[in-house]
Amino acid sequence: MAVVGSANLDVVVPVPHHPMTGETVLGGDHALVPGGKGANQAVAAARMGATVTFVGRIGDDDAGVTLRSSLGDAGVDTSCMVIDTGVPSGIALISVDDDGDNAIVVSPGANSRVSADDVVEAGDAVSCANVLLLQLEVPLDVVATAAHLADGVVVLNPAPAPAGWLPDGILDHVDVLVPNAIELAQLTGNELTDDPEVLVALARRLGVATVVVTRGGDGALVVTADNHIEVPTPAVDVVDTTGAGDAFCGALASALARGHQMDDAVHVAVHAGALAATRAGAQPSMPGAAEVAEAMGGWPPLPDDPR
Repeated sequence: MAVVGSANLDVVVPVPHHPMTGETVLGGDHALVPGGKGANQAVAAARMGATVTFVGRIGDDDAGVTLRSSLGDAGVDTSCMVIDTGVPSGIALISVDDDGDNAIVVSPGANSRVSADDVVEAGDAVSCANVLLLQLEVPLDVVATAAHLADGVVVLNPAPAPAGWLPDGILDHVDVLVPNAIELAQLTGNELTDDPEVLVALARRLGVATVVVTRGGDGALVVTADNHIEVPTPAVDVVDTTGAGDAFCGALASALARGHQMDDAVHVAVHAGALAATRAGAQPSMPGAAEVAEAMGGWPPLPDDPR
C-alpha cells in the first residue's frame, strides 16, 4: 500500500486547559514527536503489518532527519520522499489538556510544496498500490492526482476538512471516505451533530461508495448507499487523543490491504484508535498488530479463511 501525505515534527505541550483568545496558559515540559497525518498513518499501517511506501516532502533540516528516521524505523519505504532544499520541514504545535483532548496549529513547510509531479514520479508505488491512503495536509491537486492515478482502493481521510464541498472530481475517485463528525459537518455545510441517523444521511450526500464516520468514544459508523452499521469502541482510559484518528485510518487501510471485508477492517481500526489514545504522542502511540489482535481476542478471518 502507499500513503501520499504530510510529515510534521510535533511540538507537544501538556496544559491544564486550552487557552482562550488573548489568554496565556502555563504548560508542562514540551516534547518533540514525529507526526503529520500522512506520516502517522503510514507508521500506523506499517505497525499493523502492511508494506507501506510514503510519498511526501521534508526540509533539509534537523526536523527532516528526525521525520525520515522515524518512518524508516517503522519499516516504511521512504525512497519516494523528497528532501526540499532551503525549505523548513512541517511542524505542528499541539496542546494537550488534562482530559487528553488536543488543539493543533500546523505550519506546513515542505508539505505545502508536495506536487502532482512528485506523485507521478513515484510511479508504480502509487498507481499499483492495492490501497492508497490520502489526507488533506498537502495541496488538493496532489490528492486529486494521486486518487486519479491509483488502480487500487482509494481511502481519503478529509482532514483538515475544507468548509463546504471538496473541489469537483476528487471524490469521484475515492472508494472509502473517513471523516469524523466535525469534518462531515464541514464537508456538507451542516451543523455538528452526534445523531447517528443524521450522520448517516449526511454521509450519503457525499456520493462515495463507503463512508466511515469516526466518533471517538462512540465508535464508528459504516455507511453505504443502502445500509449502515455501528461499530463500538472498546472502553479505555484516555491519555492523549493525538494520533488516535491516524491510528484508525492506518489500521483500516492495512486491514483492507490484507484482504479484510470493510466491517471487519473497521472493527480492527476502532481497536487500534482506542489503544493509541491510551498513550502520549502521535507516532509513538501507534499500536502494533499483536496488541490490536490481543485487544480484539484474535484477528477476524479473511474472506477465504475456512474458520
